[in-house]
Amino acid sequence: MKKLLLAGLIIGCMLAGTASLAGAAGGRDTAKIDIAGDVVKEITSIPEKGIPPVLLRNASGIAIIPDVIKAGFILGGRYGTGVLLVRDKDGRWSNPSFITITGGSIGWQVGVESMDIILVFKNESTIRHMLSGKFTIGADAGVAAGPVGRRGEAATDIQLKSEIFSYSRSRGLFVGLSLEGAALMIDESANEKVYGKEGIVARDIFENKDLKAPESAERLRKILTDYTDRDAEK
Repeated sequence: MKKLLLAGLIIGCMLAGTASLAGAAGGRDTAKIDIAGDVVKEITSIPEKGIPPVLLRNASGIAIIPDVIKAGFILGGRYGTGVLLVRDKDGRWSNPSFITITGGSIGWQVGVESMDIILVFKNESTIRHMLSGKFTIGADAGVAAGPVGRRGEAATDIQLKSEIFSYSRSRGLFVGLSLEGAALMIDESANEKVYGKEGIVARDIFENKDLKAPESAERLRKILTDYTDRDAEK
């Protein structure tokens, strides 16, 4: 009997530990949405040096990936986690799906160990392609360093062949960035933890208006909406 009680106690502790770890992981993922919101808010606070508002008004989606880590020197790799939001037919931003970015990199500034990355998707078809599985920037969709500031809006007409505009921020500088060869994937595990639904897919997150989402998701959507519509009535 004592052995059975001891075994039950050990199993109970193991299950409690597992639940605690899962909760902690979910908390980290939720915090990532908050950080993504902070990145967008800081970048959009200075329109003259940020993403042109018109670019987001015409976009089908946006990926915000804070603190992408560099591995190696000059020629190395990158890894980061972030969120992807899409716009519906009425122009409203969806709840965020979690994503990961991995891949080789060339041209990081010497001494820069991490950076925030933003990807603006022009076409819905590009996002559908990404949702189907592993997606490589440059191979599966054309990418170009995005124009910066209000004066950069005209540059979007020059780069019509590009399906994704990419940006980076490090050391307080916000500039366009080339991300050829980086791979994007949906982080299904993080989605399940944050939304509390086993087997949930990104499309459900984007399309289900009744889905219960963290408060940080609403904050991020509001930041994007406010900036997207900033000059729409002028």
